[in-house]
Amino acid sequence: MKVCKFGGSSLADADQVKKVCDIILSDADRRVVVVSAPGKRSTDDVKVTDLLIACAEKKLAGGSTKEELSAVVDRFAGIAGELDLPESVIVDIAEDLRGRLTMDFDTDARFMDAMKAAGEDCCAKLVAATLIKLGAKARYMNPLDGGMILSDEYGNAVVRPESYEKLACVGDFDGVTVFPGFFGYTVDGAIVTFPRGGSDITGSILAAAIKAEVYENFTDVDSVCAVDPGIVPDVVPIQEITYREMRELSYAGFGVLHDEAIVPAVHAGIPICIKNTNAPDLPGTSIVPERVHTEGRVVGIAASGGFCTVFVGKYLMNRQMGFGRNLLQVFEEEGLSYEHTPSGIDNMSVILKEACFDEKKEQHVLTRIKSELDVDDVYVERGLGIVMVVGEGMRYAIGLSARAADALAKAGVNIEMINQGASEISIMFGVKAEDCDKAVAALYDAFFR
Repeated sequence: MKVCKFGGSSLADADQVKKVCDIILSDADRRVVVVSAPGKRSTDDVKVTDLLIACAEKKLAGGSTKEELSAVVDRFAGIAGELDLPESVIVDIAEDLRGRLTMDFDTDARFMDAMKAAGEDCCAKLVAATLIKLGAKARYMNPLDGGMILSDEYGNAVVRPESYEKLACVGDFDGVTVFPGFFGYTVDGAIVTFPRGGSDITGSILAAAIKAEVYENFTDVDSVCAVDPGIVPDVVPIQEITYREMRELSYAGFGVLHDEAIVPAVHAGIPICIKNTNAPDLPGTSIVPERVHTEGRVVGIAASGGFCTVFVGKYLMNRQMGFGRNLLQVFEEEGLSYEHTPSGIDNMSVILKEACFDEKKEQHVLTRIKSELDVDDVYVERGLGIVMVVGEGMRYAIGLSARAADALAKAGVNIEMINQGASEISIMFGVKAEDCDKAVAALYDAFFR
């Protein structure tokens, strides 16, 4: 049995939905299907999820949502009309959306998650109806009925351990089960979403739960590439990559697969295959537990902006037992998750996502660090980008860091920070966010040309 997930670009319009259904029906093993909300039909289009967010924000601001609601309903109605689906499909979708807008909610975050989840939920109903119209035995399954139980962290949920046993039944149906991605339910029955792009996570969880042969992730690219093709044209495609390599690259900006989607597959030992909805016969990229690699070989380079660093300096920091723990405890108590912590004998940096560290939070945290830890210096640098050079073959290879640093220097990119992961399969460089693309291009030239 295979679990296959289709992204937003694969479901953007009726023609794409037809392609998706053809792919599903071409292989009898594709019995569990996870869908995203419809994505952009063109570069200047708007994703359904963004339309839903705009609708929710209008509601929270006390305004009329008539125009925003109509935009979402019209989008689904257009797809359903071209697929010649029964009118009842759109009636149900419209009623569902209106019901969400009038629901009682105790927090804005809870309401926002309920609205955001509607894109995937409605799309799953639409795809299931299309399969049935084509003569297939198919069903839509709500995540609550399937057993997708998540933590109560709105917009940033994680799966609860008991979900896997509950979700095992999803594979029992002898037809095709269409399961909406991106969201699940709390123990109390509230809708809660994964981080944006979380349909990848749903697919991986289901693959692990039903012990699938493979998790196929269909998107709009033929394969994973060594770097972003938008930065480097004619880039080298990757045929095979390990879980560890893909996790590092996804974290640092590879948009093909959500970095958290790797974890359930790793624990279950299930291979992932990235394939193109528009060219399904191509082999794509296989993500596997282990692969044969060449010493010194880099498999990929990725970069992402949106980071900041909190620099803390104190003489004899290395002699003060528990300093690092006390520093990180401040961030924990403020609800902040750190990304990296490079350190020296008298200083330590904490890398954070800028989005969760606004100026008000910054001032509060710095005040606490000064007063509670009696530091000599503390300040924040914003506009940081992270560049990752990744490859299993980098382990024990000599001179890779020097080679990368030389390439960055020749490109005029200043290194703000350097850190090698404990696994030794990646080297991370901190650069100015505006230099990320330049850094990736320079590193690609150094390691692939």
